[in-house]
Amino acid sequence: MSTDRFPVVWVALDVPDVPAAEALIERLHPHRHFKVGLELFAAAGPDPVRRWVDRGLSVFLDLKLHDIPQTVERATVRVRELGVSLLTVHAAGGRRMLEGAVAGAGGTLQVAAVTVLTSLDRDALGQMGLPPAAELARTLYNVARGAGVSAFIASASEVAELREADPRVRLVVPGIRLPGDAADDQARIAGPDEAVARGATDLVVGRSVTRAPDPRARLSTVEDLVRRVARG
Repeated sequence: MSTDRFPVVWVALDVPDVPAAEALIERLHPHRHFKVGLELFAAAGPDPVRRWVDRGLSVFLDLKLHDIPQTVERATVRVRELGVSLLTVHAAGGRRMLEGAVAGAGGTLQVAAVTVLTSLDRDALGQMGLPPAAELARTLYNVARGAGVSAFIASASEVAELREADPRVRLVVPGIRLPGDAADDQARIAGPDEAVARGATDLVVGRSVTRAPDPRARLSTVEDLVRRVARG
């Protein structure tokens, strides 16, 4: 399990290639917590992830695995070998798949179950015959918790209820925005201070920081807000 101290601010390396990721990491120095998503992983594969971990960076691999149990378990073993801190899987994959992920993670990698994507609103969920986000997140949380999962991805809108259900779990909140930021393709957003006040242990910050003229200064603003709430 990760030994990161909470709250943790993960900066999303949502860039097309390794040179762009390296440039961003350098601009944000000495920050050491970064999320690698599908775009960068598909472009560059596992090698840069290994190098970043070897350099002392903490990497959150956001692959959102969702497949048959054996495939997910074997993939999780391979991810564990990279030395990353967190790996996402879809809670909707079901209990057996989630148990496979937990087994593959061993005791060194933490599996984080995605409840409801922050890009989905009530209309989008209704089109798929699904209940509102809060209800669906609660259901998927219960399934994943029963499978031994101890970290969850949810929007700030659902975090307070999940925190109340179990004060020990790790709650990772994406869709973080600062005042004046565009929502872009996110439907359920919140400020960093609001998310932490509701019970988030981790925040994922992307375009609010990475597209800013001065990413380091923007990240400092996020970190200051988080520390202020965390200290009470």
